[in-house]
Amino acid sequence: MNVTDALRLRKSVRVFLDKAVEEEKIEAILSAARHAPSGANTQPWQVAVVAGESKQKLQSRLESAFRNGDKGKADYVYYPEQWIEPYKSRRIDCGMQLYAALNIAREDKQRRLEQWVANYRAFDAPVLLLFFLDKRMQTGSFMDYGMFLQSIMLVALEQGMATCPQAAFADYAEIVKSTLGYPEDSVLLCGMSLGYEDRSAPVNNYRTPRADVDTFTRYFK
Repeated sequence: MNVTDALRLRKSVRVFLDKAVEEEKIEAILSAARHAPSGANTQPWQVAVVAGESKQKLQSRLESAFRNGDKGKADYVYYPEQWIEPYKSRRIDCGMQLYAALNIAREDKQRRLEQWVANYRAFDAPVLLLFFLDKRMQTGSFMDYGMFLQSIMLVALEQGMATCPQAAFADYAEIVKSTLGYPEDSVLLCGMSLGYEDRSAPVNNYRTPRADVDTFTRYFK
């Protein structure tokens, strides 16, 4: 698989097969992704691979917190406080596509709630990756991390697996860090579901559109 094909084929998968992920494959994915670039070769990534009983314990705590009305608190601000165009429309369209693929009506608040809760189970993928950053690092390390995360997703695809990057885990940074024993002053950036795609699931078969190159590019000659 070449890089262009991998970029086009990568997608966020939300239904996984009940099939274990081999530890050696996880090791291979991370071993390849560690070659991602970073400013001054700082390599700021810290990765937790969570599976089995540890995953069950963590997701139980997260789901309980969410259902009890605990909104949590992220270590950083991901989205803008006020949405503007074209980002607002893209966000709305993305949500509409997701719920349409799941056949969840706009007024069906309970099913929408349950779908959100599925985030904290990593969509029942066998493996959850969680990504941490030393709090002393700055904005540039977020850029570095983006390249690292993309590398993981593309190598996972090459290995025959699927992923779903999830900012939702960042909302419960305190619970995640206390459960796994990470320092309170570390930054939880996001999580990522990892496993084998259930290709029969309709929610895995829709694709969000991408803007044409000429909408975001200017040439200076």
